[in-house]
Amino acid sequence: QDYSWEDHGFSLVNRLYSDIGHLLDEKFRMVDGLQGSAIAKRQGCEPSVFKRGIWNYIHCMFGIRYDDYDYAEVNQLLERILKVYIKTVTCYPEKTNSEMFDRFWKQFKHSEKVHVNLLILEARMQAELLYALQAITQYMI
Repeated sequence: QDYSWEDHGFSLVNRLYSDIGHLLDEKFRMVDGLQGSAIAKRQGCEPSVFKRGIWNYIHCMFGIRYDDYDYAEVNQLLERILKVYIKTVTCYPEKTNSEMFDRFWKQFKHSEKVHVNLLILEARMQAELLYALQAITQYMI
């Protein structure tokens, strides 16, 4: 059963703590709106498609899957080394170090790598929020 930020999480978090939903939503949209066209061009796709692939890959690691997204696209968009990096930062952040940061995507600028890291962190935060908010919803019912 779908439990998404847009349809469920945003409204519940605003009910629990007024206006925090708007601040969180703005935060998620800000990271999504960052310019990352160089990364996407190197991968041969649109920036929004590339960012959505990273976002949905991270949500998938947390067991959140969307019916309207083709997950085969993730394998086309994300190289294996990038997927390993994303999984490590998402699931085992304590194992991330500067050597790992420098090793993934050597051809990219540090600003582009930081952009990917921001996407990772925000997608993880949203996934964790969705789990907590869904549990609260179940408790309230």
